[in-house]
Amino acid sequence: MENSSLRFGVFLGPHHPLDENPTLALERDLELIELLDDLDYDEVWVGEHHSGGFEIIASPEIFIAAAAERTNYIKLGTGVKTVSFHHPLIVADQMVQLDHMTRGRVMFGAGPGALPTDAYQMGVEPGDQRRRMSEALDAIVPLMEGETVSMETDWFTLKNAKLQLGSYSKPMMEMAVTSVKSPSGALCAGKFGAGLLVLGGISDAALETQSENWRICEETAKENGRTVERRQWRITVIAHLAETREQALMDMEFGLQKWVDYSHHVLPASPFPVEEKDPLAWGVESKLLLVGTPEDAIQEIERVQKQTGGFGTFLFFAHNFVSWEATKRSYELAARYVFPHFQSSNAPRQESYDAARQGHSELQADYLQAVDTASGAYQRSKNK
Repeated sequence: MENSSLRFGVFLGPHHPLDENPTLALERDLELIELLDDLDYDEVWVGEHHSGGFEIIASPEIFIAAAAERTNYIKLGTGVKTVSFHHPLIVADQMVQLDHMTRGRVMFGAGPGALPTDAYQMGVEPGDQRRRMSEALDAIVPLMEGETVSMETDWFTLKNAKLQLGSYSKPMMEMAVTSVKSPSGALCAGKFGAGLLVLGGISDAALETQSENWRICEETAKENGRTVERRQWRITVIAHLAETREQALMDMEFGLQKWVDYSHHVLPASPFPVEEKDPLAWGVESKLLLVGTPEDAIQEIERVQKQTGGFGTFLFFAHNFVSWEATKRSYELAARYVFPHFQSSNAPRQESYDAARQGHSELQADYLQAVDTASGAYQRSKNK
C-alpha cells in the first residue's frame, strides 16, 4: 500500500480511573474529539460498556450524537456496539438515524462484548455472545441495506421488518468488527464485507496473528461473494509521544498502574502478566506499548506496514496513562510530525525547497546583480 493511503484515528473505550469525577471525564472525552477534529484526525471509535467502573460510556450512539454537534470533519464510529445485547431492529434504526444526522460521518463497529460482567448482569451466557453477534449481524446488515427481514432466534424475532429510513450512506455506512486473537472476528467481518478493528499489540507474534486473521477475513469475504480491502484494516496501539523518549516514559508514570490493576481485576484477559513488577518496561519491551518520540512512532509504524503488507488506519488507544496536558500534546505531536510522513503531505514543499536550493547560487547572483544595477541607476539619476 502507498504511504499516502494511511489514515489515523483514535479508539476511545474510554478508560477513566476510579478517582476521577465521571461527569468531567465524559466532558473531557468530548473535548478530546473536538481536538482530534481540529488536528485533522480521520476517525474516532467510541465503546459501549455497562460494568467495571472504568469504561463509562453506556451508549456510544448518544455520545456520537453529542460529538457530531461539536465537530465538522472527523468520522465517528461505535467502537464497538455490543450487538449481542440489543434487538437488531433497534440497533439498525438508531445507526441509520445517526447516518442521516451526521451526513454520513458515522461508522458501525460491532462486537460480541468484552466484559463478562456486562453479559452476567443481562443474563447472557458468555458462550452465546459470538453466536448472538453473528445472528444479530445477519439481520442488521440487510436492514441497513434496505431489505425486508423475517427472522427468528432464541433471543429475537423479526416479522417483515424494514427500516422506515433508508441509509444516508449507500448502500450502508462503513462497518468494522473487532478482532483480538481468535479468528471469530475475521470470519464475521469477511461474511459481511466489513473491516477489521484490531486490538492486541504490535509485537512480531501479534502481527503474525493479525496478518493471519486478515487473510481469513479476505478468504471468507470471497466465499460469501463480498470483497474487503486493506484500507478497511485498522490496527490499534497503546501509544504516547513526547519531545523526548525520557519525557514520554516519565509521563506514563501518571496513571499506567491504575489501568494495569483494572486489567488484572476486571478484564477477562489482561495483556500484562500478573507477576510483572515493572509493567511500563515490560510493555515497551514486548511492544504492547509504543512510548517515545514522533520519530520512534514513525519507525514502529513502518515496521508494522512492512510485516503486515500494509493496512488502512493506525488507531491510537485512548487512555489516561498520562496527564491531560501530556495527552493533548501527544496527539498534537502525532498530527504535526507523524501524519505528514505517511501521507506525503510535505512532498510538494520538499520538492519546491530542493529546487530552490539547487538553483540558489545562480539565482542569488542574479538577484545581487539586479540590486547593483538598480542602485547604480539610482545614483546616476541623482548625479544628473
